[in-house]
Amino acid sequence: MGKFTMRRISYTAPDAADQLQQMCRQLSLQADVVSPRGKALTEQVFGQALTPAQVVERICSDVRQHGLPAVLRYTEQFDKVKLTPETLCVSEDEIAAAHKQAQPSFLETIRRVRNNIMSFQMGLVHRDAILSQRDHHELRLRYQPMRRVGVCIPGGAAAYPSTILMTVCPAQAAEVKEIAVVMPPTKNGANNPDLLATCKELGVKEVYRVGGAQAVAALAYGVEGIEAVDMIVGPGNIFVTLAKKYVFGQVAIDCLAGPSEVVVVADDSASPEYVAADLIAQAEHDPASSILITWHEPLIDQVEAALDRQLAKLPRGDLARACLERFGALVLVRDPGQAVEWTNRIGPEHLHLATKNADKLVDKIHHAGAIFVGHFSPVALGDYAAGPSHVLPTGGTARWASGLSANDFLRRSSVMTFTQVGLAALADDVRVLAEKEGLTAHSASVDIRIKENG
Repeated sequence: MGKFTMRRISYTAPDAADQLQQMCRQLSLQADVVSPRGKALTEQVFGQALTPAQVVERICSDVRQHGLPAVLRYTEQFDKVKLTPETLCVSEDEIAAAHKQAQPSFLETIRRVRNNIMSFQMGLVHRDAILSQRDHHELRLRYQPMRRVGVCIPGGAAAYPSTILMTVCPAQAAEVKEIAVVMPPTKNGANNPDLLATCKELGVKEVYRVGGAQAVAALAYGVEGIEAVDMIVGPGNIFVTLAKKYVFGQVAIDCLAGPSEVVVVADDSASPEYVAADLIAQAEHDPASSILITWHEPLIDQVEAALDRQLAKLPRGDLARACLERFGALVLVRDPGQAVEWTNRIGPEHLHLATKNADKLVDKIHHAGAIFVGHFSPVALGDYAAGPSHVLPTGGTARWASGLSANDFLRRSSVMTFTQVGLAALADDVRVLAEKEGLTAHSASVDIRIKENG
């Protein structure tokens, strides 16, 4: 294997910022990044080369029109698993058996992490707000949980009990009563005992052996054996993410959580070994984007050397190496101000500020899904155990989207109660605006009450 080298971008190049922006777009939804295996499989299923968006549209339309038979057909074609209506749902006995066989130390970890997440999420939950004017009116903003939520758990390259925790716990903190979990029928999905044991530990009773765009469509439209939900959350590959985008409007979604991203902003106080470890931690997801931004030029060579050393020792080192070479970058900026400017342009999913006075730098960051401050706050803490959900906006959508929280599972309703005196106090204002808009029936609905009770 040759010497490891990563792409380098320097502020001295006139198009440096554009280079960085273009590199980051490689993993956006518009880039249509699909593995060679994925491309071959979709061409085999549909008989022609299609973009991921076209694949998703066909699958979702087919499931909406034909229901469960379409879901089972696509599961067999994509996952090579033949399911029946009877085997689609993981039985409560199977879930209980997996929990019984789980290692006690694993279950203890799940309980501790659940407590961390619930403690944080329950502290966030919005409470009703009331504004009263005596003898006139009471205005209330009322919050109620979603009735039924669907949770997508990936099951491709690895099994993710952390994602069950980071999606189900915020919903439970919001007091959602019905939670349906979908996972591919694979060894890293619905056939994984640790994932089923995690579901049991969290009290999840509905688990279905289905993944991909067909799972999203089944949750959104409802099929035989799977009742439609009101909201779909959870990360996934480009097909899952595009499917969530496609069904938005039929149901609510959390955010467009695509391939993982990290930007590490570091200075001369940062350990090259720490920085390298953080970059690799995201790259082992593959595909993922890992970027170092620094104004301390010696750090670039130091980090690249540390990457080479660490990659050689890791089980998934070859995979992470290829990912870093394709989607990673070592970026030299002029100063901290430029580092902040370029980071805000990227709007990364994860941002690690590995600098002196990082707590002051954080106030200048406007666009990031989650920010990790200081040398002892690696992204892995947020991925697994800290409390905020690791379901975060990617592909630059952190400019306008936020990570998943308990409040995303709440619906707001305004409740207005007026007395006769309160009605009369606002009547003139209603009349003026109604007349300006030409909606005279609005004014009349007020006038009739005042005349009859004047």
